[in-house]
Amino acid sequence: MKSIRITRLPGIRRSALLGAALVLLAVTSASIAAADDGPGPFGVTVRAAENSRSVRVGALFHGSAASGGAGGHFCTASVVHSEGRDLLLTAAHCLDGEAELSFAPGYRDGRAPYGFWDVQGVFLPEGWRQDQDEDSDVALAVLGTRDGEEVEDVVGGNAFAAHRATGATAVTVTGYPGSLDTPITCTDKPTAQSRTQQRVACPDFAGGTSGSPWVNGDGAVVGVIGGHEQGGDTDDVSYSAVFGTEAEELYRVAALAG
Repeated sequence: MKSIRITRLPGIRRSALLGAALVLLAVTSASIAAADDGPGPFGVTVRAAENSRSVRVGALFHGSAASGGAGGHFCTASVVHSEGRDLLLTAAHCLDGEAELSFAPGYRDGRAPYGFWDVQGVFLPEGWRQDQDEDSDVALAVLGTRDGEEVEDVVGGNAFAAHRATGATAVTVTGYPGSLDTPITCTDKPTAQSRTQQRVACPDFAGGTSGSPWVNGDGAVVGVIGGHEQGGDTDDVSYSAVFGTEAEELYRVAALAG
């Protein structure tokens, strides 16, 4: 499971290793430059550049926006486009059981340049609510406004896409390990784990990266770290449920509510 919990909630299995994080931050400038200029080499994890795409991804925090992140971040989420311009996508196991949560898009170096946003409504698939089905490990949330604006007005949002063939394009995965306050990113081509699960080989995606979006070559989110083993029991291989009819319906309901 690639989330980090401070409170005692079901399913906690591991957290990031500080040593691995230090190694990650020591990647060469050449590797970072390659990633900044495009997808870079497949299967290489680097610090995410700060740009219009990466700021749509942020960290989920325990506690309300008023706490300013004092509760610590434990999962990753991203803004997806909706008519209400207030929709957040993550893994179901990140939102199941929490009372107060906030989201900081583009969180970097301990700063929230676009502020903290309260999670006001959570939408979980029936399969997850009934028996925590790994094929239903996806969730959407509605965010409150901040200074009269919706989150998508501030940072933009990616399209949400269901019924896409696994591996049709490479995906870029971006997330926040629990031991880092800066996002990491990696691009690779996903492969099928099963008919309903997909996997991608990207190193160093440790605890805290649950919910990280998989953005395909068309700029649409086609997965989030979660699903099998709630995202994976190793740092170097991550999983996602395949977005099918259930995820599509969940998005439709959440978008209408927002």
